[in-house]
Amino acid sequence: MASNRRAFLTAAAVTAPAAAPATAAPGPRPRPSLTAPGALDELLAGNRRYAADRPRHPHDDGRPRRPAAAHHPFAVIVGCIDSRVPPELVFDQGLGDLLCTRTAGQVLDEAVLGSVQYGVEELGVPLVLVLGHERCGAVAATLEHLRTGAPVPGHLELLVDEIVPAAHRTRALPGDWAEHTMRAHTTWVRDAIRADPAFGTAHVEAARFDPGTGLVSLLP
Repeated sequence: MASNRRAFLTAAAVTAPAAAPATAAPGPRPRPSLTAPGALDELLAGNRRYAADRPRHPHDDGRPRRPAAAHHPFAVIVGCIDSRVPPELVFDQGLGDLLCTRTAGQVLDEAVLGSVQYGVEELGVPLVLVLGHERCGAVAATLEHLRTGAPVPGHLELLVDEIVPAAHRTRALPGDWAEHTMRAHTTWVRDAIRADPAFGTAHVEAARFDPGTGLVSLLP
C-alpha cells in the first residue's frame, strides 16, 4: 500500500447510546449466531431475492426506530462506493446485519483494515466478503491512465496506484481487460486480508456483482 497513507487511529472513544423511553419500539433483533458458511449462504440467498425482485427488507417494517443497544452484524462487506452497489440492498439485509466499508475500487488503506479488524475482533463477525463489480469506474480510470500516460489528479493517484498491478497482470489476457482487472484486483484484496494475521479468525471471500442482472457470484 502507498507509503503516504496516514496511520489508522489505534484508539477511539465510544459513547454509549442514551436509554430509550420505555414506550419506544424495539430496535433490530439479533439473528441467531451464524458460522462463516452460514453467513455466506445468507448473503447469497438475500442476493437471489434481490435479483428476482422479491426482497424481504429485514427489520424494515415501518415501526418507529430508536438506536439499538447493540448490533449483531454477521458479515463485513469490503466494497466499492459505486452508487449502483449498495450492499444492504444487493444482499437484501436490514439494519444491524452488515458492516460495510466502501472505497472506490474497494481499495485498501489503514482505515479500511482497521474497520474490518473492528468487525472481526470486537464484534466477532465470522465472514469478510470483498465485493467487486462490473463496469467499475476506478478500474476504467486506471486503464485510461495506462493507455494514455496522462497524469492522475490529486488523491485519485492513490486509487490508480493500487489497481495498476492487477491491470499489468492481466493486460495480455484475451477478452475484456477491464473485467480481468476488476477480478484480479478483487481477489488480490481478498488474499491480502486472508494473509493478514489480524483477521485470522474470519473466513474471507471475494465476489463479483453484475448490476445488469443483480446477481453476485463468488470468485475463485
